[in-house]
Amino acid sequence: MASHSSSPSASDASDRPESYDLVVRAQRAFVDGAFRPAALVIRDGIIRAVADIEAPFDATDDLTLPDDQVLIPGIVDTHVHVNEPGRTDWEGFASATRAAAAGGVTTIIDMPLNSIPPTTTPEALELKRAAAARQATVDVGFWGGAIPSSLGGLRALHEAGVFGFKAFLSPSGVDEFPHLSTVELHQALAELAEFDGLLIVHAEDPRVLADHENAGGTGYDAFVASRPESSELTAIEHVIEGLRMTGARAHILHLSAASALPAIRAAKAEGLRLTVETCPHYLSFAAEGIPDGATQYKCCPPIRDESNREALWQALLDGDIDLIASDHSPSTRELKLAHGGDFGLAWGGISGLQVSFPAVWSTARAQQIPLERVLEWMCVGTSALVGLSQKGVLTAGADADFVAFAPDESFTVDADHLEHKNKLTAFEGSELTGVVHATWLAGAPVFSLEPVVDAAGLRGTLLNPVLINAS
Repeated sequence: MASHSSSPSASDASDRPESYDLVVRAQRAFVDGAFRPAALVIRDGIIRAVADIEAPFDATDDLTLPDDQVLIPGIVDTHVHVNEPGRTDWEGFASATRAAAAGGVTTIIDMPLNSIPPTTTPEALELKRAAAARQATVDVGFWGGAIPSSLGGLRALHEAGVFGFKAFLSPSGVDEFPHLSTVELHQALAELAEFDGLLIVHAEDPRVLADHENAGGTGYDAFVASRPESSELTAIEHVIEGLRMTGARAHILHLSAASALPAIRAAKAEGLRLTVETCPHYLSFAAEGIPDGATQYKCCPPIRDESNREALWQALLDGDIDLIASDHSPSTRELKLAHGGDFGLAWGGISGLQVSFPAVWSTARAQQIPLERVLEWMCVGTSALVGLSQKGVLTAGADADFVAFAPDESFTVDADHLEHKNKLTAFEGSELTGVVHATWLAGAPVFSLEPVVDAAGLRGTLLNPVLINAS
């Protein structure tokens, strides 16, 4: 695993015992799971100390955040479709990572589809790395793909540096990334168990979907009925069965169906190595509020009703769901909107990378859920999933990726002002609370709403792309 720099050493400290690049002071910094006054001390892209807020240091820059801003770790988003190469008109590393930085996200893990080629071979992974290295504003890592033709060769892609392997249990929507049958799912888990690889799963059962298939149309209720909760539950049961047979690790992506929670809870109690995520759109929206023909809300599995949304929140609080990731899945405006509101024809995916963190915080805040819990789900839980212990925390030795965030400041989402390549999002017009004022990567600013004032004057934006490798 390559990082920005090595952790502090004794020789490092003796060479330059009091010389630092940056100190950032805040009355409220998220340290050891709670907010307290602190000074973050940075050198060579690494947090060297978390000190008393008034402690003196010899540093090139010394910043103090306003009292209405908190200092938090950079968000780690483990579910992002960048779509480059091959479908770069849908997004791309330049626009996706700019949007990430503007949303307080300092690390993204890119999905193996919908790019062409998908990341199912070491050669395809190298194409991804080359594309990202030229353009990335934030840190980027990569998932591999488990498709029928890649089974038996997963170890080579693992050793090339992916964080794990994505599998669909139902058609993915793109021909170059076919789904696994139940037998192939269990084969993949057995193969991954040999080297303790991680399988991340789009869990919908194709037989259940076929039984509920309809002719499409503009009715949102009909679309939800075509992808019932039972499709998720059945597919998750197949994953659980495979874990029981193989001892492997698996992660359920974008859980939508609260009715699957008892099976998940039982599997975890049994000691099976299963983790689960849900997404900002499932926590922010409910079917009752989605108009017919509003295909900007189409995603698979679908956004379900209000009682389901409430149950997902409770499952997060109870620990049955481990983390929240965006599942940023953009497309062109034509693919999303050009079919007269027909849910059967529109592309399925929510574009929301830049607003995911404030969207989750807004809904949590309305329910009096503290910001600390949101950071556990979007920083700590996500970094734990991919084994990036130096991400998502403000502690000595961690990467100096952090955000100045105003938790009580509000804004209205205007898609035209987002960094996403295609200016379309289900969050358009949403009144959200929580504004990212500045984002730093490896101690250097990669986004700011306004110039950052310090003892040296004004600092401009400095892009510092570093690619993460899992090897």
